Amino acid sequence: MAKLVLIRHGESVWNLENRFTGWIDVDLTEKGKKEASSAGEKIKDIKFDLAYTSVLKRAIDTLTLTLEAAGQTNLPITYDQAINERHYGDLQGKNKAETAKEFGEEQVHIWRRSYDIAPPNGESLKDTAARAIPYFKSVILPQVLAGKNVV
Repeated sequence: MAKLVLIRHGESVWNLENRFTGWIDVDLTEKGKKEASSAGEKIKDIKFDLAYTSVLKRAIDTLTLTLEAAGQTNLPITYDQAINERHYGDLQGKNKAETAKEFGEEQVHIWRRSYDIAPPNGESLKDTAARAIPYFKSVILPQVLAGKNVV
């Protein structure tokens, strides 16, 4: 049976600083790099056929470090913006605690957790799903159903 392994990027500099990141390219912290390598150690017994990642540096670096630790650096990799994480619009770069003071905790909670309410000039979870799920269903899932191990 084919396997699909999903990996979230390791801790980024802005995760550490409690900032909304979205589509801003930020580096992994040293902890994030170690997390990525640790993920690779945990999945090294799975022989992967191909890999997919967003076009964001933290995701690409996580995948690279994970595959290095797993000893599988020669996989075909597809990079696509369709699987980028959620775009936080005007909140990108802002500290989450400061944003809560500026707009109110309840409003920030609504932007972060409601399904169909987007932050200013950003994406709601519904928008993100409308972008990422069709890509998953049309591009990634067929590979898994064809028997390929995908990371």
